[in-house]
Amino acid sequence: MSLFSLFKPEIPMPTKDTALPGRREAIRTASEHFVSHRPLKGPYPDGFERAIFAAGCFWGVERKFWKLPGVFVTAVGYAGGITPNPTYEETCSGLTGHTEVVLVVYDPSVITYQDLLKAFWETHDPTQGNRQGNDVGTQYRSAIYTTSDAQLTAALASRDAYQAALNAENYGPITTEIAPAGEFYFAEDYHQQYLAKNPNGYCGIGGTGVSCPVGSGVVA
Repeated sequence: MSLFSLFKPEIPMPTKDTALPGRREAIRTASEHFVSHRPLKGPYPDGFERAIFAAGCFWGVERKFWKLPGVFVTAVGYAGGITPNPTYEETCSGLTGHTEVVLVVYDPSVITYQDLLKAFWETHDPTQGNRQGNDVGTQYRSAIYTTSDAQLTAALASRDAYQAALNAENYGPITTEIAPAGEFYFAEDYHQQYLAKNPNGYCGIGGTGVSCPVGSGVVA
């Protein structure tokens, strides 16, 4: 993963005029989760909810979330950009506007959105802008894409709470993008649950070590 990003010059976010054109048809991906064998694209059980997070390289971020009790299924993909149905290589070019994200489908009677937010904040350093560690580029930016007004309110409140905790430890301002979710595009088959298929594979994420004062105690 880092081969695409080490020493890469920063590319500005594309506009509709400069973004890659993409394609009409969806790229091919898996139909079920490699670990749980649950349906990657649904149908999902009634009453389950969706959350979308970006916290750097999606290989490691996905593994953090699929291990949480109450998470039904996870999938990696691309969101927050312009290009329809982008490939991994296109996303890594910085010319699609997307960031690497993880879709989390969860049972709110077992794990709350607040718990997911806590795991998200503590999984990475949200103050780094368009990077996580050695992974540099807009595709590695931190983001929360919300699927309801309640999620948006909770995400904004959690950001403010975590900023206060980070301030106390002399960290800078949070750069996380928080916005209503647009289109989510599933990543290619080989990216799905990558670290289960490749246990010694690259994982570039790492938290600040600062606890987030939201949720009910679930940690990534």
